[in-house]
Amino acid sequence: MIHLGRAARAEDQNAQLTPAQWTALRYLSRANTASRTPSAFASFHATTRGTATQTLKALEGKALICRGAGLSDGRAVCYDLTEEGRSLLSADPLRDLIRAVAGLDETTRDCLGQALPKLVSTLAALREAPSFGTCHDCRHFEGAPQSAFCACMSRVLAACDTGLLCVNFNKDAPPKLR
Repeated sequence: MIHLGRAARAEDQNAQLTPAQWTALRYLSRANTASRTPSAFASFHATTRGTATQTLKALEGKALICRGAGLSDGRAVCYDLTEEGRSLLSADPLRDLIRAVAGLDETTRDCLGQALPKLVSTLAALREAPSFGTCHDCRHFEGAPQSAFCACMSRVLAACDTGLLCVNFNKDAPPKLR
């Protein structure tokens, strides 16, 4: 897996961004509003909040991301991709890996799609770190994508957010009441 990652990022030497900046740009493009914060990115990238903040500031300095409206309490910083950031993702160094995965037969692709999230969640559990996922698979998710509610955040979710990464994700079944 390490070799595959390095081979897929072989283009990084000529890239406009560092590997960490690419990861942040990808993450922000796939994260829901509540998860586009420095702390959430730090958890996702398994780094310190300070390192994550510096990575995000570098992207902001390149006008690839901007500070969003923030969360409802006004204390947290939330980032959004700019048009330039979205455009740059079309030159993502991992695009060849994405094409290679798309070229796999359906059975192999399905197996990979099941195995990788399991590996990620198992590794997170072993390290007692947060595991990221989407609302559809989360124990906090209630309702349907068009009328969704997150019990963890006690708020209605926009339909567009239910398929995005969430820092509050919890795959475990709710505790049984006695």
